Amino acid sequence: MSNSSLVLLIVSTLLAAAGQILLKIGASGKESLMEFFNIWLISGLTLYVLGAASWIFVLSKVNVSTVTVFTALTFVLVIFGGVVFLGEQLDRSAVIGSAFVVLGLVIITFKLI
Repeated sequence: MSNSSLVLLIVSTLLAAAGQILLKIGASGKESLMEFFNIWLISGLTLYVLGAASWIFVLSKVNVSTVTVFTALTFVLVIFGGVVFLGEQLDRSAVIGSAFVVLGLVIITFKLI
């Protein structure tokens, strides 16, 4: 995989994770349909769509098995983003599971095994 594809995958992962955090902020505590039309949700959707678009672009150039692993990295970033930006609690299982995801990502991306 080229360096530019790797950078774009990392950017798409960050955009998708940031989008999910903003979606959570925009959706929290809302009850009526009109309350869901707010800057947080619009920003979250925008980032999420930009992340998906860049992911699809890289998908056109790199094997799907490599690109898809970065989707799992999004889960890790969202877990830690929830802790940092939303004050959510982090438990040991989330840390261990995230470590395995990152290890798998490194092994697959850099073909270490």
